[in-house]
Amino acid sequence: MESIFTLVIVVLAALTVANLIVGVSNDATNFLNSAMGSKVAPRYVIMIVASVGMLLGSMFSSGMMEVARSGVFHPSMYTFSDVMMLFLSVMFTNIILLDLFNTFGLPTSTTVSLVFELLGSAVAVAMVKIWNSPDAGTLSDFINAGQAMGIISGILISVVVAFVFGTVIMYITRIIFSFRYNKTFNYLGSLWCGIALTAISYFAIFKGLKDTSLLSAETMQMLNDNLLLLVFGTFVGWTCLMAFVQHVLHINILRITILAGTFSLALAFAGNDLVNFIGVFMAGYDSYNIAMQTGDMNMLMGELNNPVKTNVAILLGAGVIMTLTLWFSKKAMKVTQTELDLARQDAGMERFGSTSISRAIVRGAVNINKNLERYVPKKIQDYVAKRFEPIKEEGEKAPFDLIRATVNLTVASLLISTATSMKLPLSTTYVTFMVAMGSSLADKAWGRESAVYRITGVLTVISGWFLTAFIAFTIAFVVALILMYGQTVAVIGMSILCVFLLTQSNLLVKKKASRQTEAQAAAATNDNIVDICRQEICEAMQKITYVYDQTLIGLFNEDRKLLKNMMKESEALYNAAHNRKYEVHNTLAALTDNYISNGHYYVQVVDYVNEVTKALVHITRPSFEHIDNNHSGFSQEQIKDLKEIEEKVTVIYGMTIHMLKNNDYSKIDQTLYLRDSLFEEFAQVIKRQIARIKSGETSTRASMLYLDIISETKTMILQSRNLLKAQKHFVSK
Repeated sequence: MESIFTLVIVVLAALTVANLIVGVSNDATNFLNSAMGSKVAPRYVIMIVASVGMLLGSMFSSGMMEVARSGVFHPSMYTFSDVMMLFLSVMFTNIILLDLFNTFGLPTSTTVSLVFELLGSAVAVAMVKIWNSPDAGTLSDFINAGQAMGIISGILISVVVAFVFGTVIMYITRIIFSFRYNKTFNYLGSLWCGIALTAISYFAIFKGLKDTSLLSAETMQMLNDNLLLLVFGTFVGWTCLMAFVQHVLHINILRITILAGTFSLALAFAGNDLVNFIGVFMAGYDSYNIAMQTGDMNMLMGELNNPVKTNVAILLGAGVIMTLTLWFSKKAMKVTQTELDLARQDAGMERFGSTSISRAIVRGAVNINKNLERYVPKKIQDYVAKRFEPIKEEGEKAPFDLIRATVNLTVASLLISTATSMKLPLSTTYVTFMVAMGSSLADKAWGRESAVYRITGVLTVISGWFLTAFIAFTIAFVVALILMYGQTVAVIGMSILCVFLLTQSNLLVKKKASRQTEAQAAAATNDNIVDICRQEICEAMQKITYVYDQTLIGLFNEDRKLLKNMMKESEALYNAAHNRKYEVHNTLAALTDNYISNGHYYVQVVDYVNEVTKALVHITRPSFEHIDNNHSGFSQEQIKDLKEIEEKVTVIYGMTIHMLKNNDYSKIDQTLYLRDSLFEEFAQVIKRQIARIKSGETSTRASMLYLDIISETKTMILQSRNLLKAQKHFVSK
């Protein structure tokens, strides 16, 4: 019997390492984004500051460990074997859930996921005990649901409060400093940074070091008793020091403030959130030692209510793993990039789409703004507009400036530390994210060109937050039931499944990162942007030809799977072509002087590629739907006609691709002749189809699909011819 629990401890240890990795990948956004987004320092400097904060915080993490042991359930009602399966199901669920969010680049709360995984697992184990022994008690005897409900209420409040405070304070700050803040900052900079650093220091003490072994209970009580004096003294000290650094040493004190905030947030993350990653393992390890000492595998685990004795070696090891993850995790950078995309000052290619809700919100905001303009004097409107007029920068711009970064750090630090001192539950991830979104809104980063997409992104992230609790509870509940009934077989099976899922998601992220790296390398090493554009268009045309051919083959053979794949590929081609339209501005800006006069032809090329891919989607999608709905296929006469058309299309596209690849357009007239010949063929097959319709030889739906394919093929050929001509003019200097 002991062997299964030894196996459980080994699995828990392995899962803890994986949990640290996926947890840091998720929470890195909390303390990296302000520094990364403002480009306050080189990336390695930011990472070093955050790493030192994490290592220091992990060394003194302790007081929050009780959450995993007795915060959600009553351990005195569970036996040793019960809690071991409970803890194991929590770890399995936590890794799968966080890795899922990280893969999609969506930040979520590790605290919320832990609490509801504990709750789901505890409920499942309790129900098994009640089913097996009716005298075991009621569910309320096993579960302490008050903390879970407190976290939910804290989320609802903190999300709204963080967004409102971030918006209001950023708006006031921008009015004071504007985007051209150097002159004003020369007079008010030390005062501003003094306020920010005071808030950050307050946060570091009351959130980062509270309940750790670094500060004793007597010290914390003394600080609480003299809070106002401490805050005032800290403010005066920081303000005087920043004035000296700014005016005597001539150092940019905004950079110091942002790096200090990054250190403080990393310290608080490791000091308090470490329980979310290793608390379950430490609780399981303590339970194992207790059971081994007594030799009773069925003893009740009331001893888990006792205070935690932290193991410094485990804490240090966890800190090292988190630091290495911070440096090397691709998923951490992906989660961080999500917030930066939603917060960046400039418009451009947006990650998220448009929804009816986001459109309604933007429409309502525009109407409210128009109504307010009627009552605000024109001079005030002009003054405010000037304060929010961004600076045009040359070269690679930061997503946002140093002023906004300090607002993000200061407001988040104040809100989190204030709530912590008042013992109000909240999520560090939720607060930092919503403050950043509020400051983005106030800073007019969400303009008419991007607002609808940014709001969709924020709503997507928020919906994921509230789904976290439900998903965590449900998965943990199911996994706990499997482990309770499956025992050793279930432990091994779930371990294999977890490894498989992690491996697959990491491979997916690596593939995406590899493609991005290759694209960036090509852009960096090839000075001739025209060659890059031509290569992209050639690849697009090759894929279009392949998808078109395979779609017709799928139709002829009524191959549903092939048609579904071709529909997905055509939609991916269309999305890529559509996205390329948003990159036209940057491409034209990168053109050498030799191509400036012909730049408008590139705009036409991009538009024609977009039209070709759109026509292809209008072929693949109805083709798949036709076969998917089990409608009758084409007749032999229809297949024969389409095969002849497909052969001629393949010839035309083959010549087009050859000319694009070799930059040789001497055969354009020949393709024009083939196009005209194909159009005559179109007329003939349409006449034959009309005759078949009149004689009743074909079904209505098959006839509609057949005519749609002819029409969209004609559009593809027309737009491809236009594309070829535009590309020829574009490359002729």
